Amino acid sequence: MTSPLRPSHRKRCYGHLPALSALTRARGGKLAAAALCVLLAGCGFHPMYGGQVAPQMAQIFVEPIPERDGYEMRESLIELLQSDGREAGKKYRLKITINEASQGIALQNDATITRYNDTLNAKYTLTDAAGNVLTSGTQSELSAYNVVQSPYATLSAQQDSAKRAAQDMAERIRLDLGVWFRQHK
Repeated sequence: MTSPLRPSHRKRCYGHLPALSALTRARGGKLAAAALCVLLAGCGFHPMYGGQVAPQMAQIFVEPIPERDGYEMRESLIELLQSDGREAGKKYRLKITINEASQGIALQNDATITRYNDTLNAKYTLTDAAGNVLTSGTQSELSAYNVVQSPYATLSAQQDSAKRAAQDMAERIRLDLGVWFRQHK
């Protein structure tokens, strides 16, 4: 069976249309991007991390957080805030406390657990150099993993799940801080 759009058919049916050059496509893309910028500027859109917000967020010292998940969250926040992780010369301090809970949710007939939900709760406080509380908040993240026959594979799945939860929570805290800095510039 032959395809309805075999090469000879395409050439015969679409041969009269001029091919777009790469230059024409590039110009069209630039024109579309320019039009989008004009439309977004007209509605009051401003990028959150541009201008004065990004340098302020880089001035946050993230205090060390205990446990493996705390370490992962702190490292993710340092990277997201574009900070160097050192305390010297920073205008702000971010203190985070985390609580972890794990709950078995899938059971087999013999009462063995085959799936866990892990909940990671964080409470954060941003203070200035004088110790005055500027903003605070809480975040919660749910992650899950399956229990398999191999203990190593289960441990690896658990650690990967916890790492993803800590990274997601770091991103959400960064968004909260970005909104606060944007509103208080």
